[in-house]
Amino acid sequence: MPIDPSVAVGADLGEVSFEWSASDVALYHLAVGAAADPMDTTGLAYVDDVAPKVLPTFAAVAASFHMTEPPTVNFPGIDIDLAKVVHGSEKITAHRPLPAAGKATSRTRIIEVQDKGSAAVVILEAATSDDAGPLWTTQWSIFAKGEGGFGGERGASAKVAYPDREPDHRLSVPTLPQQALLYRLCGDRNPLHSDPEFAANAGFPRPILHGRCTYGSVCRAVTDVVLGGDVTAVRDYSASFAGVVFPGETLDVNVWDEGEQLLVTATVADRDGAPALANVVLTVAR
Repeated sequence: MPIDPSVAVGADLGEVSFEWSASDVALYHLAVGAAADPMDTTGLAYVDDVAPKVLPTFAAVAASFHMTEPPTVNFPGIDIDLAKVVHGSEKITAHRPLPAAGKATSRTRIIEVQDKGSAAVVILEAATSDDAGPLWTTQWSIFAKGEGGFGGERGASAKVAYPDREPDHRLSVPTLPQQALLYRLCGDRNPLHSDPEFAANAGFPRPILHGRCTYGSVCRAVTDVVLGGDVTAVRDYSASFAGVVFPGETLDVNVWDEGEQLLVTATVADRDGAPALANVVLTVAR
């Protein structure tokens, strides 16, 4: 059915309660490339059996971590074929350090629907709390090819102004050939990332890496190198997904240190700098 923004915008998608364990956190960290060196104690802290440190990007998967069914894009005023959908952007705000295990409740709503003409962008926001109060807020968008033209507002496109100088840090972030198969165990069973036939029908030569996996991998690498592995220093982290990454490719990550903010880009080294993440801003507490 066509998108109806009058129904979709502001729609309350309900509340979900969930819990997670230190083992869930460790699996997530492995899925975004942590602990690649078994002799690196900083990396091993991500997979501690009892109290692993927790990347704020875990918030993107915590509520759906134990789901085993492919996701759907069927909301009030919105019904989109999953094969037409890719991730558009992601933002996480950590109101305090994420615990290694816990229980929380999250409420999600649709905050905006954009009509890009040839595509639609749906922006959602989830506020998550536990017994101690607000824990994190996540905001993400989905980009649906061929679903525009419904007469909605085009919406604004935020652009980050990068400094006119060489980056302060250059990082190389490899991914594994089986990275998407590992990451899907964190609750995202979209066959676009695991089924060659589904990927081909969606217009890709082979399954692609989850956007949130790229997002988490870059946050983890920047945290390790620029912030000395201090996950609690990451207060806010946002990015736009500018292109696909195939499992096994290596990311070139550039970081400009602007004090309270780290401005970041990520491109695919294996494809001569094809874009992966853009408009990346990481707000830090130092």
